[in-house]
Amino acid sequence: MKLGLLLLATLPIAAYAQNNSTTVNSSTEYPNTFSSGSANVQPFDNKSRRFNDWSISVGGGAAFMVHSDLKSINKDKTNWGYNAYVSVDKQISHTFALSVMYMRGETKQTGQLPGAAGQLAGVGTATTQFDQISLLGDINFSNLLRRTDNHSPYRWAFHGYAGIGVQGFRTSLHDNDEFRWSNNPKRVPLFIKQDIDINSIFYQGGVGVKYNVSKLIDVEARTMYIISGDDEFDGGGWADANDYDPASKNSKYNMLNPRRSDNAWTVSLGVSFKLGKHASHLAWHDPLQEGYYRLNVLENATNDLVVCEKGDADNDGVCDDWDRQLDTPAGARVDGAGVALDMDLDGVIDLYDKCVTVPGPVENNGCPTK
Repeated sequence: MKLGLLLLATLPIAAYAQNNSTTVNSSTEYPNTFSSGSANVQPFDNKSRRFNDWSISVGGGAAFMVHSDLKSINKDKTNWGYNAYVSVDKQISHTFALSVMYMRGETKQTGQLPGAAGQLAGVGTATTQFDQISLLGDINFSNLLRRTDNHSPYRWAFHGYAGIGVQGFRTSLHDNDEFRWSNNPKRVPLFIKQDIDINSIFYQGGVGVKYNVSKLIDVEARTMYIISGDDEFDGGGWADANDYDPASKNSKYNMLNPRRSDNAWTVSLGVSFKLGKHASHLAWHDPLQEGYYRLNVLENATNDLVVCEKGDADNDGVCDDWDRQLDTPAGARVDGAGVALDMDLDGVIDLYDKCVTVPGPVENNGCPTK
């Protein structure tokens, strides 16, 4: 039934779109809008918005250097780091949003060189402190993949994220051989600094689950995978050509892993503060709900059939609402308009006409004179 009503509602639109002979008028006020005159056309501006679409998010959690030369997660130990972020979020539609995010974090990772060099240096420990600015796209999969027969409201939503940005980082590497504090021989740990610039582009993607606490607050659990595109991000050393040359004398921490991009992983909890005066946020709106509501109204509307609202004063069987002769004599046959029948059209109704089929004057009761 609902499907039938929905098709009935959309059929005029489809017919209009396919009928090239239909004349349409372009609105002079809104030249890009074509309307037959029955559409409710209005400009889309701040006054016509029905939902909040801005929010500010803050959060934080753990950070790990994972696919890299020196790693945070090893068989015998996990080195915990942290991340914290703040973002300004703009909901474009009920399924897509954009965020400008600033994240700061720190990871701790370890690694050991192979062979004799590893025995001499021991386990190398590194720290990475990073600052990131990124543009993040947000897809609301719960709205995008919502079933058309799901009429219920929802408070949980599954999100997917992907974005690009620039980062700066500061790393340090310590071991018991080349990268240690020593005056004899003169040695210091390895420190690397990368400023935020166009050469420090990184990529990230991940998923999250949001819960709608109230019209003002959402909470979220999020996990993100960060692709740095930089082999110095884990603190393993400079990524120059000679650092990958087996014949060179310097330590080869950057050759512990063949990949040339040190990638990190973050897990965080956050809170979104929804801004605006409206009752709900666009991210939690399901446009189909309005269609379902209107279909439900049509299905459950009860129209009481009222016959002869004004009555039938002359009891001729024709309601006064459309009776053209409200004082029909009792017993007279009437037509559909409540007018007494005169078959021979002689001015004498059939009720008084003695000669129903032959015209005659009124004085002779409708019969012809000799």
